[in-house]
This record gives sequence, C-alpha cells and structure tokens, in this order.
Amino acid sequence: MAAWRRALELAIGEEDMATLSVIARSRNEPARRVERARLLLAYREDPSFFAVAQAAGVHHQTVQRCVERALAYGPIAALDDLPRPGREPTITAEAKAWVVNLACRKAKELGYPHELWTTRLLARHAREHGAAEGHPCLGQLAQGTLCNILNEQEIKPHKVRYYLERRDPEFKRKMAEVLCVYREVKLIKEGAAATGDGVAIISYDEKPGIQAIATTAPDLPPEPGMHATFARDHEYERKGTVSLLAGIDLLTGRVHALVRDRHRSCEFIEFLQLVDVAYPPHTAIKLILDNHSAHISKETKAWLANQPPRRFEFTFTPTHGSWLNLIEGFFSKLARSVLRHIRVTTKQELKDRIMAAMAEFNRHPVVHTWSYKLDQVA
Repeated sequence: MAAWRRALELAIGEEDMATLSVIARSRNEPARRVERARLLLAYREDPSFFAVAQAAGVHHQTVQRCVERALAYGPIAALDDLPRPGREPTITAEAKAWVVNLACRKAKELGYPHELWTTRLLARHAREHGAAEGHPCLGQLAQGTLCNILNEQEIKPHKVRYYLERRDPEFKRKMAEVLCVYREVKLIKEGAAATGDGVAIISYDEKPGIQAIATTAPDLPPEPGMHATFARDHEYERKGTVSLLAGIDLLTGRVHALVRDRHRSCEFIEFLQLVDVAYPPHTAIKLILDNHSAHISKETKAWLANQPPRRFEFTFTPTHGSWLNLIEGFFSKLARSVLRHIRVTTKQELKDRIMAAMAEFNRHPVVHTWSYKLDQVA
C-alpha cells in the first residue's frame, strides 16, 4: 500500500512572491514556467497536492515534484528544468579541429571538381576519410552535425566574400593628385582663385556595353484598380551595344558626350576634339580620367603633341580607384533615370535617346562637388 503523501511546508519570500505573480500572469514567458509559477502560488494558498492538481488539471505528482524542487533549489529556480548530463559527445575535439581545417581549404585542392565545399560534400568527405586520418568517430557524421561544428567556429566554406587588392604602389600619390584638382575646383567656386575662362576641369570616363534591347510585344499601360505598373513581355531582342564617352565640367555642370559603337583611341580623340571646340583657345583643359589604354595610346599622345602647350592636362586616377572620379556618380544617375528599363527598336534610336538625355541634363546642369578627404589636401 502506498504511503500517504504528507503536505510539505513551502515558505516563499515577498520578493519571490512578486516575481512568481508576474510570471504567472505573463504572456511572453514559456508555458512551463507560467504553469509552475501558478502551481507554487496555488500550493502556498492550499498546501494539498491533490487539490492543486485537480484545480490546475495536472497530475498530483507534477505538483509534488514542483514543490520539492522549490524546497531544494528555491521557488524561482524550480520554474526551469534541471540540467541533465546528456550523452557523452562522440565526436572528439581533435576530430572537430580536423573538420574545421578541412573546411578552410578549397575542395578542388583535394581532387574534387567543385571550387568550394558544399556542406553535403564536406560531410561525405569527412565520413570517407576521417578514419584514415585517425578520427573514426566521423564515420557517421551527419550534414546537420557538420553545420553545427562549422557554426561554432563561424566558418562558412560555401560562401565567398569579395575584396579589392590594392595593386597600385603609388595609390596614395595619385589619389592626392586627384584631390588637388578637386581642391582647385573648390577654390575657384569660392572665388579664392580668380581664373575666369582660364581653366576648365572635366571629369571623364566611358560607359561601355549599353545594350540596345527591343521588345517583341507592345508594353501594356497601367489600369487604375487593375494593374498598377506597366506590363512587358519577357522575351526581347538584342540590337547590339553602344559606348558612351562623357565628361562633366566640374565648374559649370555641363556635360560633353559622344555615343559610339566602340571606345578606342580614335573615339577618345574625337571626344578631345569636341572638348577643344567647346572652350576658348586660351583655356587650359584639365581632365580627370583613368589609365585606360585609349587614354595613353600612341595615337592619343601623337594628337596631344600637335596641340598648343598646356592646352590639355591629364590627371589619372590610381588603379582600382574609379570611385575617385566624379563622373561615376553621373553615370549612376543616368543608369537609374534613363537607361533603366529602356527599350528601343534600333541601335541608332538608343544613341539618339542618350544624346537627348545629355541635352536634357545640360538644360538643367548640376554642379557636382567632391568633399571626401578634401580637407586633408594641403
């Protein structure tokens, strides 16, 4: 015959009582904590396992275990499960270190056609070769377990994070030269350097590969209450590509532009001729541009040699320093406002629309200003 269960005296302090009351009414706490807090509060009012269990709709042994834990560890600690020892880990720390070291290598280095690991491939490789490396515990390694091992070390061998290697040893010097030009622009705008028409400073670059794309079916306009956007057929036709050669005057905001099929030395010289005609003969024309082959070719140098002294002056941005060229911001604006979603019937139409956009920009010119690190230039 089972022994009669005697009521246990449960003493709860005022601070713990307040905490239990808050938890018992909480809607954010885990359900098991809320239930146990209510059991302890109910048992303090009526110290009977059976009465509390009947009112709460649980077994009386549940109430008894909750009260016994409260007596042993405190009422607040009794709301949580006691830690359990669990099964001894089967994968050793050495085996985990071997897996992590493996993940830090490329899969192609071990004879696989893959460039990088997938978690499935890495887990299979560990299962097949772990025993030979002295880690037989990896013989049943699951893909999920492998992911847990990699997550502990914050390793993601299936992803690539790109960075830019600085390959120009004279990067700082060239950047300083570009910033000096921007500094000159600032001084001219502030009136600190009164030059009049004596100088023109142009930020120049090419935007190649602009696609001329034609639709295969007419676009459908929006319909109020039915379709909020234009509808366009997925199929399209390629009509070729064009290159935009453009330079923006940093003092006036005027855009000089050509649209051609290619951007070789002859096209660049054609742009220089366009700029040459646009300014008075006595004006010094300074261009900020990258070191593209067309800018330093024999043809370009020969043409510049036939120009008046100091008519053209080039300031080259460093390698991988295109972000130093203000024209890149203008190209971004052009791509977002004009070239995005553009559809034409011929390549000539694309050229005409780009030049029309240049004329529109020149009707309302925007003077671009460079400020980053400008205060560091002496």
